[in-house]
Amino acid sequence: MTRALISYVLYPLVERQQKREILPKLAAMKEFAQLPREARQKANQQRLYEVVATAGRDVPYYRELFAQQNFDPETLKTDIRYLKDLPYLTKDILREQGVRLQSERVYKAGLLIRKTVGATGPSTLIYYDQAALDWTAAANLWVLEWTGKKRYMKEVHFSSEFPEALSRRAQLVETIKCITLNRVNITTAAFDPQSLRGILKKLKAERPYGIQGHPSTLYSLALLAEKDDYPAQKLFSVFESTGEVLDRKKRDAIANVFDCQIYDRYGNAEFGVVAHTEFDRTRNLRVLDYIVWPEIRATGNDDRELVFTGLTNAAMPLIRYCTGDLGELIQVDGEFHITNIVGRIHDMGTLGDRSYPTHYIQDLLDRLGGIDEFQLEQKTPETLTLRIVLQPGGNPEQIQQRVHSWWGANMTVEFVTLESLKRQGWRAKFRHLVSSTAESEDAIQSVDTPVN
Repeated sequence: MTRALISYVLYPLVERQQKREILPKLAAMKEFAQLPREARQKANQQRLYEVVATAGRDVPYYRELFAQQNFDPETLKTDIRYLKDLPYLTKDILREQGVRLQSERVYKAGLLIRKTVGATGPSTLIYYDQAALDWTAAANLWVLEWTGKKRYMKEVHFSSEFPEALSRRAQLVETIKCITLNRVNITTAAFDPQSLRGILKKLKAERPYGIQGHPSTLYSLALLAEKDDYPAQKLFSVFESTGEVLDRKKRDAIANVFDCQIYDRYGNAEFGVVAHTEFDRTRNLRVLDYIVWPEIRATGNDDRELVFTGLTNAAMPLIRYCTGDLGELIQVDGEFHITNIVGRIHDMGTLGDRSYPTHYIQDLLDRLGGIDEFQLEQKTPETLTLRIVLQPGGNPEQIQQRVHSWWGANMTVEFVTLESLKRQGWRAKFRHLVSSTAESEDAIQSVDTPVN
């Protein structure tokens, strides 16, 4: 069976079998994008009104808030600027209110959970219904098309390498997903030279059209390929950066070493993909106006925070939600674009003679369950202390045993309260990796550190 047949025949079959509606939503988004700008703005104003009005009726938190603020959603029909009469929704409020931000009209047992990465603050649980999750999947397919990718073109997705094998059911689900999407998973863990050379070898064997992954991963591969004088050009055509800020230094190094086109995407667990570059190597990310209503918040430090209202998740509507990410919101030919994003940094710490990015460690801890938040402290150039905030019902003995089986004596575990986690660095932001001494500070590697 050819790749085109697999992609265009198998995908809708699997979609139907799983009772999902992704392709119809993709078609609706494309149709919406073809409307004149004025028509889209008018339609989105109506959609924003409906989201806010429904939230005020069905969501306990908003029902109380609107009463306290004497806010009437009907005012949005005449002037969208009345939205600013509502206070911002922060991560602290979201964590505090929890289920009170869920709609009373949804089937709670059927909700699907996503967890924020915690790069701009302690992680938080976000709840979707199936329709809302299908909108995020449709948005993902749409922005991939902006890179020139067709469904029959092979893509590589970098994912975390787990110490233990997945269950047979999980392996089967992932295999079907990869076949349907024409995707190959390449797992990553440490960023030592041997591991990175293994990744380059796999890329050479696969020769995908595109790669999706953290820019720190591709940047580390680029540094090693350049050092080894490895023939890395044209191993793939497109790199789609996700999960971290793609700065100019990384962008230039990846483009020069691999001779590839580069696209940047911005998204989060709260909304899915919300902005993406339309053209190769541009820095502006076009906002997906079907998914979110964007705003900017001045913080008082000459910084500007990205704020969104979700337009597709009726199960847990987020209105004027502060992302914690800094950036600029501009208009280009009447379209909203995001540029100069600051935030979403993943550090690298060392255990023994190997370096690990914090997003890898987070993926492993998320798999354990029972963990509300974590933070690593580089105690010496070879050892880390892992501080864990347990969820109610979390099993500390089981978690400690698993962590020890993964990393041995180089990783010590402490169970603490959320207030005990440290804030360190610029503007005292929460980071998943901090240092305790000047000596251990040297062990916290930047992705700018050359690979030996």
